[in-house]
Amino acid sequence: MRILHQDQNFIIREFSAEEKKLFCDLFKDTDVTRYLPYRSPEQYMEMFEIALEDYRNGPFGRFGIFNAENSDFIGMCLARNFADVSGQIEIGYTLSKKYWGKGIATEVSRAMVKYCFLNTEGNEIVAVTDLDNTGSQKVLEKAGFTRVDNLKRSEVEMAYYIVRRS
Repeated sequence: MRILHQDQNFIIREFSAEEKKLFCDLFKDTDVTRYLPYRSPEQYMEMFEIALEDYRNGPFGRFGIFNAENSDFIGMCLARNFADVSGQIEIGYTLSKKYWGKGIATEVSRAMVKYCFLNTEGNEIVAVTDLDNTGSQKVLEKAGFTRVDNLKRSEVEMAYYIVRRS
């Protein structure tokens, strides 16, 4: 099981097949999924299976975030080719509500940017949020992202953030 990041607070690593329930249960909390596109429980199960397959292809995928002290499940994060702009890499995260407001999302975002720059040739890492998700927008700004514009996806407009390789 590959570890992407480890420090005194949390570990970002590949999920094991036995952690499917942990992953799927994260998305049962409507506060956690408030700004995410709707997905059924079956879609989350499928998403988890795809994550396990992605590890074989590397370097992208969905990864677990675990408390370094007690191994408690904090949430998940992802890195992938950005579907909207060729050549950009997108990161994202979803944290369990009990870990909100502790600075973890900012540190996870920084760790994922570092991971992407170390493991790809990409020069631009991006993240998008719902326009009303000011909490995540503040996280991205603290993590070094700059808001460049709004991104329009069919009927939806999203806040669009970028950080460039220096």
